[in-house]
Amino acid sequence: MNGIKWPEGKKSAVMFSFDVDGDTTWENGNKGLPNGEKYIKSLSVGQYGPKRCVDRIMDMLERYNVRATFFVPGLTAERYPELIKRIAEAGHELGHHGYAHERFAGRTVEEQIEIIEKSKKILEDLTGQDITGFRTPSGDWSIETPGLLYERGFRYSSSMRGDDRPYRTVIDGEETDLIEIPTKWEVDDYVAMAYNMYPAEPAGQDRISCYRCVEDNFMREFEGHHRYGLCISFMSHPQVIGSPGRIRILDHLLKEITSREDVWVATGSEIADWYRDNYPKGGK
Repeated sequence: MNGIKWPEGKKSAVMFSFDVDGDTTWENGNKGLPNGEKYIKSLSVGQYGPKRCVDRIMDMLERYNVRATFFVPGLTAERYPELIKRIAEAGHELGHHGYAHERFAGRTVEEQIEIIEKSKKILEDLTGQDITGFRTPSGDWSIETPGLLYERGFRYSSSMRGDDRPYRTVIDGEETDLIEIPTKWEVDDYVAMAYNMYPAEPAGQDRISCYRCVEDNFMREFEGHHRYGLCISFMSHPQVIGSPGRIRILDHLLKEITSREDVWVATGSEIADWYRDNYPKGGK
Protein backbone atom coordinates (compact mmCIF):
# COMPACT_ATOMS: atom_id res chain seq x y z
CA MET A 1 0.00 0.00 0.00
CA ASN A 2 1.98 2.96 -1.36
CA GLY A 3 5.28 1.72 0.00
CA ILE A 4 8.54 3.54 -0.64
CA LYS A 5 11.57 2.25 -2.52
CA TRP A 6 14.35 2.25 0.08
CA PRO A 7 18.15 1.92 -0.36
CA GLU A 8 19.64 -1.46 -1.30
CA GLY A 9 16.19 -3.02 -1.62
CA LYS A 10 15.31 -2.52 2.05
CA LYS A 11 11.61 -2.94 2.77
CA SER A 12 11.07 -0.16 5.34
CA ALA A 13 12.87 2.67 7.11
CA VAL A 14 13.23 3.41 10.83
CA MET A 15 14.33 6.64 12.47
CA PHE A 16 15.18 6.63 16.18
CA SER A 17 14.82 10.17 17.53
CA PHE A 18 15.14 11.70 20.99
CA ASP A 19 13.89 15.10 22.15
CA VAL A 20 16.39 16.34 24.73
CA ASP A 21 14.07 18.91 26.27
CA GLY A 22 15.80 19.01 29.65
CA ASP A 23 14.04 21.27 32.14
CA THR A 24 12.48 23.56 29.49
CA THR A 25 9.20 21.63 29.30
CA TRP A 26 8.66 21.81 33.04
CA GLU A 27 9.63 25.48 33.24
CA ASN A 28 6.99 26.27 30.63
CA GLY A 29 4.38 24.24 32.51
CA ASN A 30 5.24 25.82 35.84
CA LYS A 31 4.63 29.32 34.49
CA GLY A 32 0.91 28.68 34.65
CA LEU A 33 0.96 27.70 38.32
CA PRO A 34 1.03 29.96 41.41
CA ASN A 35 4.63 30.11 42.65
CA GLY A 36 5.52 27.77 39.78
CA GLU A 37 9.07 29.08 39.59
CA LYS A 38 9.63 27.57 43.06
CA TYR A 39 8.70 24.02 42.04
CA ILE A 40 12.22 22.66 42.04
CA LYS A 41 11.19 19.01 42.07
CA SER A 42 9.31 19.30 38.80
CA LEU A 43 12.35 20.84 37.12
CA SER A 44 14.45 17.93 38.33
CA VAL A 45 12.27 15.56 36.28
CA GLY A 46 13.50 17.24 33.11
CA GLN A 47 17.06 17.62 34.37
CA TYR A 48 17.21 13.85 34.87
CA GLY A 49 17.31 13.41 31.09
CA PRO A 50 20.55 15.31 30.34
CA LYS A 51 22.15 14.34 33.67
CA ARG A 52 21.71 10.58 33.47
CA CYS A 53 19.59 9.29 30.64
CA VAL A 54 21.17 10.59 27.44
CA ASP A 55 24.43 8.77 28.10
CA ARG A 56 22.51 5.58 28.92
CA ILE A 57 20.67 5.91 25.59
CA MET A 58 23.89 6.54 23.67
CA ASP A 59 25.46 3.44 25.22
CA MET A 60 22.48 1.42 24.00
CA LEU A 61 22.68 2.90 20.51
CA GLU A 62 26.39 2.12 20.36
CA ARG A 63 25.69 -1.48 21.34
CA TYR A 64 23.55 -1.89 18.22
CA ASN A 65 25.64 0.41 15.99
CA VAL A 66 22.74 2.80 15.42
CA ARG A 67 23.03 6.50 14.63
CA ALA A 68 20.06 8.48 15.90
CA THR A 69 18.74 12.03 15.67
CA PHE A 70 18.62 14.17 18.83
CA PHE A 71 16.37 17.24 18.69
CA VAL A 72 17.58 19.81 21.22
CA PRO A 73 16.23 23.22 22.32
CA GLY A 74 18.88 25.94 22.20
CA LEU A 75 18.47 26.63 25.92
CA THR A 76 19.14 22.98 26.76
CA ALA A 77 22.28 23.13 24.62
CA GLU A 78 23.44 26.21 26.52
CA ARG A 79 22.86 24.49 29.86
CA TYR A 80 24.48 21.17 28.91
CA PRO A 81 27.08 22.05 26.25
CA GLU A 82 29.44 19.15 27.00
CA LEU A 83 26.58 16.67 26.63
CA ILE A 84 25.60 18.09 23.26
CA LYS A 85 29.22 17.85 22.10
CA ARG A 86 29.33 14.20 23.20
CA ILE A 87 26.21 13.42 21.20
CA ALA A 88 27.80 14.89 18.09
CA GLU A 89 31.17 13.21 18.74
CA ALA A 90 29.39 9.84 18.99
CA GLY A 91 28.24 10.28 15.40
CA HIS A 92 24.62 11.20 16.03
CA GLU A 93 22.69 13.94 14.28
CA LEU A 94 21.55 17.09 16.09
CA GLY A 95 18.27 18.75 15.17
CA HIS A 96 16.55 22.03 16.05
CA HIS A 97 13.81 21.96 18.70
CA GLY A 98 13.14 25.62 19.40
CA TYR A 99 15.00 27.68 21.98
CA ALA A 100 13.03 27.21 25.22
CA HIS A 101 10.66 24.53 23.88
CA GLU A 102 8.19 27.30 23.05
CA ARG A 103 5.21 26.73 20.79
CA PHE A 104 5.59 28.31 17.36
CA ALA A 105 1.81 28.49 16.91
CA GLY A 106 0.70 32.02 17.76
CA ARG A 107 4.20 33.53 17.49
CA THR A 108 4.84 36.44 15.16
CA VAL A 109 7.05 35.92 12.14
CA GLU A 110 9.74 38.03 13.78
CA GLU A 111 9.63 35.96 16.95
CA GLN A 112 9.88 32.72 14.99
CA ILE A 113 12.86 33.97 12.99
CA GLU A 114 14.64 34.95 16.20
CA ILE A 115 14.06 31.50 17.73
CA ILE A 116 15.08 29.64 14.56
CA GLU A 117 18.27 31.61 13.95
CA LYS A 118 19.33 31.81 17.60
CA SER A 119 19.10 28.07 18.29
CA LYS A 120 20.56 27.09 14.92
CA LYS A 121 23.67 29.13 15.71
CA ILE A 122 23.97 27.72 19.24
CA LEU A 123 23.87 24.12 18.00
CA GLU A 124 26.17 24.72 15.04
CA ASP A 125 28.74 26.57 17.15
CA LEU A 126 28.76 23.75 19.71
CA THR A 127 28.91 20.78 17.34
CA GLY A 128 30.28 21.94 14.00
CA GLN A 129 27.32 20.25 12.31
CA ASP A 130 25.07 21.94 9.80
CA ILE A 131 21.70 21.94 11.55
CA THR A 132 19.20 21.13 8.82
CA GLY A 133 16.50 19.15 10.70
CA PHE A 134 13.67 20.58 12.79
CA ARG A 135 11.02 19.27 15.14
CA THR A 136 8.47 21.76 16.36
CA PRO A 137 8.20 21.89 20.17
CA SER A 138 4.90 20.68 21.62
CA GLY A 139 3.76 19.39 18.27
CA ASP A 140 2.50 22.47 16.42
CA TRP A 141 3.75 25.36 14.34
CA SER A 142 2.49 28.49 12.64
CA ILE A 143 1.44 28.50 9.01
CA GLU A 144 4.55 30.57 8.23
CA THR A 145 7.02 28.24 9.99
CA PRO A 146 7.85 25.85 7.09
CA GLY A 147 8.70 28.75 4.80
CA LEU A 148 10.89 30.40 7.43
CA LEU A 149 12.76 27.13 7.95
CA TYR A 150 13.17 26.51 4.23
CA GLU A 151 14.53 30.02 3.64
CA ARG A 152 17.17 29.34 6.31
CA GLY A 153 18.54 26.15 4.86
CA PHE A 154 16.52 23.51 6.69
CA ARG A 155 16.15 20.34 4.65
CA TYR A 156 13.61 18.39 6.65
CA SER A 157 11.15 18.46 9.53
CA SER A 158 9.79 15.69 11.73
CA SER A 159 6.82 17.51 13.22
CA MET A 160 3.54 16.51 11.58
CA ARG A 161 1.30 13.46 11.94
CA GLY A 162 -0.62 13.19 8.68
CA ASP A 163 1.21 10.40 6.86
CA ASP A 164 3.37 7.32 7.40
CA ARG A 165 5.77 8.15 4.55
CA PRO A 166 8.06 11.13 3.98
CA TYR A 167 6.64 13.84 1.75
CA ARG A 168 7.52 17.22 0.27
CA THR A 169 6.19 20.17 2.23
CA VAL A 170 3.87 22.47 0.29
CA ILE A 171 4.76 26.14 0.84
CA ASP A 172 2.70 28.89 -0.81
CA GLY A 173 0.99 26.27 -2.95
CA GLU A 174 4.20 24.74 -4.29
CA GLU A 175 5.93 21.46 -3.48
CA THR A 176 9.39 22.12 -2.05
CA ASP A 177 12.57 20.27 -1.13
CA LEU A 178 11.71 20.59 2.58
CA ILE A 179 10.92 16.97 3.42
CA GLU A 180 8.54 16.06 6.24
CA ILE A 181 9.17 12.79 8.11
CA PRO A 182 5.96 12.35 10.10
CA THR A 183 5.87 10.72 13.50
CA LYS A 184 2.92 9.48 15.55
CA TRP A 185 1.57 9.77 19.09
CA GLU A 186 1.45 5.97 19.09
CA VAL A 187 5.27 5.79 19.12
CA ASP A 188 5.83 8.72 21.49
CA ASP A 189 7.07 7.51 24.89
CA TYR A 190 6.00 10.76 26.56
CA VAL A 191 2.34 10.20 25.75
CA ALA A 192 2.42 6.74 27.31
CA MET A 193 4.75 7.07 30.27
CA ALA A 194 5.47 10.67 31.31
CA TYR A 195 4.34 11.47 34.84
CA ASN A 196 4.76 14.52 37.04
CA MET A 197 2.72 16.26 39.73
CA TYR A 198 3.64 19.94 39.23
CA PRO A 199 2.61 20.61 36.53
CA ALA A 200 0.38 17.57 36.14
CA GLU A 201 1.52 15.30 33.30
CA PRO A 202 -0.69 13.62 32.21
CA ALA A 203 -3.43 16.01 33.27
CA GLY A 204 -5.52 13.26 34.86
CA GLN A 205 -2.61 11.75 36.83
CA ASP A 206 -4.27 8.37 36.45
CA ARG A 207 -1.61 6.12 34.98
CA ILE A 208 1.90 5.24 34.01
CA SER A 209 1.40 2.71 31.26
CA CYS A 210 2.61 -0.86 31.62
CA TYR A 211 6.08 -1.00 30.09
CA ARG A 212 5.42 -4.35 28.45
CA CYS A 213 2.25 -3.01 26.82
CA VAL A 214 4.03 0.12 25.57
CA GLU A 215 6.77 -2.02 24.06
CA ASP A 216 4.14 -4.22 22.43
CA ASN A 217 2.39 -1.15 20.99
CA PHE A 218 5.67 0.19 19.60
CA MET A 219 6.55 -3.15 18.08
CA ARG A 220 3.13 -3.57 16.48
CA GLU A 221 3.45 -0.15 14.88
CA PHE A 222 6.86 -1.11 13.54
CA GLU A 223 5.51 -4.40 12.17
CA GLY A 224 2.70 -2.57 10.40
CA HIS A 225 4.98 0.07 8.91
CA HIS A 226 7.40 -2.63 7.80
CA ARG A 227 4.67 -4.75 6.25
CA TYR A 228 3.56 -1.87 4.03
CA GLY A 229 7.05 -0.57 3.20
CA LEU A 230 6.73 2.69 5.13
CA CYS A 231 8.85 4.87 7.43
CA ILE A 232 8.44 4.92 11.21
CA SER A 233 9.93 7.64 13.39
CA PHE A 234 10.15 6.66 17.06
CA MET A 235 9.91 9.83 19.14
CA SER A 236 11.41 9.42 22.62
CA HIS A 237 12.45 11.64 25.50
CA PRO A 238 15.52 10.80 27.62
CA GLN A 239 13.87 11.38 31.00
CA VAL A 240 11.17 8.88 29.97
CA ILE A 241 12.74 6.10 27.87
CA GLY A 242 16.13 6.43 29.57
CA SER A 243 15.18 5.30 33.08
CA PRO A 244 16.75 2.02 34.28
CA GLY A 245 13.49 0.13 33.77
CA ARG A 246 12.22 1.71 30.57
CA ILE A 247 15.55 1.57 28.75
CA ARG A 248 14.77 -2.12 28.22
CA ILE A 249 11.99 -1.06 25.85
CA LEU A 250 14.58 0.68 23.70
CA ASP A 251 16.94 -2.27 24.06
CA HIS A 252 14.33 -4.73 22.80
CA LEU A 253 13.30 -2.47 19.92
CA LEU A 254 16.87 -1.98 18.79
CA LYS A 255 17.65 -5.69 19.07
CA GLU A 256 14.64 -6.75 17.02
CA ILE A 257 14.80 -4.05 14.38
CA THR A 258 18.56 -4.19 13.75
CA SER A 259 18.40 -7.98 13.44
CA ARG A 260 16.34 -7.65 10.26
CA GLU A 261 18.39 -7.31 7.12
CA ASP A 262 15.53 -5.72 5.18
CA VAL A 263 15.13 -2.66 7.46
CA TRP A 264 16.99 0.60 6.85
CA VAL A 265 17.79 2.33 10.16
CA ALA A 266 18.83 5.91 9.42
CA THR A 267 18.97 9.47 10.71
CA GLY A 268 16.45 12.09 9.74
CA SER A 269 18.77 13.76 7.25
CA GLU A 270 19.61 10.42 5.59
CA ILE A 271 15.94 9.58 5.12
CA ALA A 272 15.07 13.07 3.89
CA ASP A 273 17.96 13.15 1.41
CA TRP A 274 17.05 9.71 0.06
CA TYR A 275 13.44 10.69 -0.48
CA ARG A 276 14.35 14.02 -2.08
CA ASP A 277 16.78 12.38 -4.49
CA ASN A 278 14.48 9.52 -5.48
CA TYR A 279 11.00 11.08 -5.44
CA PRO A 280 10.93 14.23 -7.58
CA LYS A 281 8.37 16.98 -7.29
CA GLY A 282 5.01 16.03 -8.71
CA GLY A 283 5.57 12.32 -8.02
CA LYS A 284 3.66 10.05 -5.67
